[in-house]
Parts: sequence; C-alpha cells; structure tokens
Amino acid sequence: MSKDKTFMFSLGLMAGVVGGIVAGVLYAPKSGEESRKELKEAACEFYEKHAPQIEDAKKQAMESVDLMRYRLERQFRKLNNSVKSKKMLKAKELEDSGNGENCDNEFDY
Repeated sequence: MSKDKTFMFSLGLMAGVVGGIVAGVLYAPKSGEESRKELKEAACEFYEKHAPQIEDAKKQAMESVDLMRYRLERQFRKLNNSVKSKKMLKAKELEDSGNGENCDNEFDY
C-alpha cells in the first residue's frame, strides 16, 4: 500500500477502535460514574498501548496539513499575481486609449 493509503487505513482503524470502546462503555448497563471511569481507563490504556502509532499518525497528519497549506498558499499567490497582472494590463490599455483621445481633444480648439 502507498503511504497515504496506509495512513488513512490506520487512522480509520484507530477511529473504529475508539468508537467501539466508547459505544461499548456508553451502552453498558452501569452508572454514569462507573461508565466514565471505565471510558477514561480504556482511553488511557489505548493511548499507552498505541502511543507510537498515534504519534506517527499525528506527525503524518501535520505533514499533510502543512503540505496542503503550502500548496494552497502557492496557488493563491499565483492567482493573486494573475489578477494583479490582468488589472495592470487593463489599466495600461485604458491609459493608452485614454491618452490618445485626450491628446486629440487637447489640441482641438
């Protein structure tokens, strides 16, 4: 599997495990205090058991976010520069067409 597919699979797997734990604890016929205690213990145990994978997934997610932000900023700069250049070209065209008319009108007595 590619790196992205592996990451997405592991992220989905972790989400499913966490969801299953939460659903199991919340639907268990116990008091709220016991359920919260079990949920906290299960979450801590899960984190301790899978800390390296969680940190790796977090690192990969942050790298993906940084890469996407870089790509979006680059695209935004390109678009912004394109708009600016088109505005400048249009202003130059208007200036050139306006100057020609003004020159004729200035000497038209």
